[in-house]
Amino acid sequence: MMYTTRTSPLTRGVVHLVLVAYTLLCIGPVLLVAINSFKSRAAIFRSPLSLPDATTFDLIGYRTVLGQGVFARYFLNSMIVTLGSLGCVLLFGAMAAFALSEYRFKGNKLLGLYLSLGIMVPIRLGTVAILNMMVASRLVDTHLALILIYTAQGLPVAVFILSEFMQGISKDLKDAGRIDGLSEYTIFFRLVLPLMRPAVATVAVFTMIPIWNDLWFPLIVAPGEATKTVTLGAQVFIGQFVTNWNAVLAALTLAIVPVLVLYLLFSRQLIRGITAGAVK
Repeated sequence: MMYTTRTSPLTRGVVHLVLVAYTLLCIGPVLLVAINSFKSRAAIFRSPLSLPDATTFDLIGYRTVLGQGVFARYFLNSMIVTLGSLGCVLLFGAMAAFALSEYRFKGNKLLGLYLSLGIMVPIRLGTVAILNMMVASRLVDTHLALILIYTAQGLPVAVFILSEFMQGISKDLKDAGRIDGLSEYTIFFRLVLPLMRPAVATVAVFTMIPIWNDLWFPLIVAPGEATKTVTLGAQVFIGQFVTNWNAVLAALTLAIVPVLVLYLLFSRQLIRGITAGAVK
């Protein structure tokens, strides 16, 4: 016998209200930045909420940003740092979560608690110590410095989320692999990891956004021209007395594109990962 559920008008109304609120609070500012990036400077201040028309449409901001060859380098630096950090977080976080959920050893829970403490303790509190470590290791103004920092920043959340999903994977499946003679690495990469796609997509999205948008550590650890990220590079258009708002808005709009593409690619897996366990 099959049962179907019907939502009441009140429930649909609440859902619509939530969607409208989400659009206004989250998507609204993003759209506002993108819309104003296609307008002239005078139109930005005269009518910031209006759409560009024949008299206000202007691409001076994009011509300024793209006309500078260094901005393409900033964009490439952000891609290198973000993708490198993301790969390390997903790989090491998944392996650590597999070990904590699969193997029982003395201090297992304490180790898991220790890894989870990073969620409650912001990594920026150790900025001075981190900077001293990078100076001593001669990693200042390198991509590797930022990758190491962001990997340490993202691992606690990755281990915390992935551990919960790891515990839901059938133990019989893993035992069957061991009976067939598969190594632990083969079981992890070929049996367990494919079943973790929703969780991995969730961790990837929530890890990438803080890394891509971060200004603090690039400013402290890698402010050099060769390693400057796109978020830090956008600051060159902000002066003490004069700010090129067209270029700033255009740079921020271009910086939104990679995050938007990642969300579109992993949206289905992201929703599955977020809602897993919410309903039975």
